[in-house]
Amino acid sequence: MRRAGEQVAGVGWQPLRIERLSGARVGTPNGGPEVETSRIDEELNQWLRTAHAMEEQAEKMLEAQSSRIENYPELAAGVNRHLAETRRQKERLEQCLDRRGTSASSIKDVAAKFTAVMQGVGGSMASDEVVKGAMASYTFEHFEISAYRTLIAAAELAGDGETARVCTEICREEEAMANQLAGLLPQVATTYLQRSAREMEEAKR
Repeated sequence: MRRAGEQVAGVGWQPLRIERLSGARVGTPNGGPEVETSRIDEELNQWLRTAHAMEEQAEKMLEAQSSRIENYPELAAGVNRHLAETRRQKERLEQCLDRRGTSASSIKDVAAKFTAVMQGVGGSMASDEVVKGAMASYTFEHFEISAYRTLIAAAELAGDGETARVCTEICREEEAMANQLAGLLPQVATTYLQRSAREMEEAKR
């Protein structure tokens, strides 16, 4: 069985098509009990608002990282590229919310939930902050991936193919960033340790 958002060989991405009326009930994909579509829409809207808050905090994290990694050019290039992607992602989520008749303006409380996660990346002044920042970014990318895979499934069940498509595209961008970070982590650690050892030797002279 094809998972939500997954491509089938030789076939482009196709959203799950569900014909529904307001207040109708739909069955879950695994044959579970029917759920009122109004409830599905309510949850989907909330998860979209949460995703928007997530991207707002990711933008702050990436901005903070970008200003302090000039000695790591490959990491800096990836962070700056993803910062631009994150800003576009936030705008696209706003468009999804607007199209669904809701707003991102009511997410201040939701955004606060991500502050603690980001403080360790954006506010750290530890000497090895570049290493810890790269590790935290890698972890957070996977959190974002899980959020968007969840959104894809919810949007498909709600019959909202456009939101499913947008979330699928954003998810692929997050997966690409996670893969890039996975490849860069050893390099970042090695560069940091070499620079640290050099600076220590120079300080002894």
